[in-house]
Amino acid sequence: MAKFRIQPHGRLQEWVAEEKGYFGDEGLDYEFIRGTNQQGGRGATIQAADGQVMTGAFESMESGRACEVSSACHWAINMASSADHGMMWGHAYCTTQAGIFVAPESLIRTPDDLREVEVGVGYHSGSHFSALQALQPFIDPKNAKLRFIGGPADRVDMLIDRKIQAANVFGTQKDIMEQQGFRKVLDTSFMIGFMISGDPDIEDCHKYFRALQRAQRDIDVEPEKYKHYFLKDMPERWRKIVDVRGLSPGERIVFEPYTREVFEKTHRWMEDLQLFGDDQLGKGSYTDAVLV
Repeated sequence: MAKFRIQPHGRLQEWVAEEKGYFGDEGLDYEFIRGTNQQGGRGATIQAADGQVMTGAFESMESGRACEVSSACHWAINMASSADHGMMWGHAYCTTQAGIFVAPESLIRTPDDLREVEVGVGYHSGSHFSALQALQPFIDPKNAKLRFIGGPADRVDMLIDRKIQAANVFGTQKDIMEQQGFRKVLDTSFMIGFMISGDPDIEDCHKYFRALQRAQRDIDVEPEKYKHYFLKDMPERWRKIVDVRGLSPGERIVFEPYTREVFEKTHRWMEDLQLFGDDQLGKGSYTDAVLV
């Protein structure tokens, strides 16, 4: 039997489940598979003439992920599963804190100040969609000035180096920006989904999620015991300036259904804004796209 391959997402739950032996308790024969760009993996990089990076989480799923389970924002997984690039797990999702951040000295104070400012995001990834959604009360999404600058680590580096005025960051990267004194102008917290790829034994999927549920409970009770695991996905260049003891617990897994109503509403929103090309649009069928 082939191993159940897990692609981590820069969160704590998988590492806690491994440390506590929860995967073993479930009888899951597993291994961890690293993506090409942790905490926002992507396929081959496509760079536009203006330097923008035009690949993201959706494209990494479109090109195929070498694992049975992985994560990305629920928008990207919604569209990818609709286009037969895998199936969305319908029994759980994650929430992550996120925000559009600016440098301490920036004159940008409110979301309205972002009208004429480029906000750094990752193409077809959580930072892209969550920025548009959170900006909607202030700026028509079609008028939002987004710049596609790569993965989560790229956005942190560009903010620290003052190469972009504002960027949308989530999870650990959001905590790092706060530790460095950067200011959150707008909260963009969002949902993350789970993608099931290939044709794994459905019982192995349940084993994986039962182990994560136990790990989530441990993190809820004593998050400080496990924050050192954030170092596993942290670039060496950040370790000198970041104190992981001060980070938040990061992504939280919610063991509730990703409902048909949420799926269809999310899909319509992406279609209405024409965020995907005609060759990428899926059918939008909950029955065909979501494992329930």
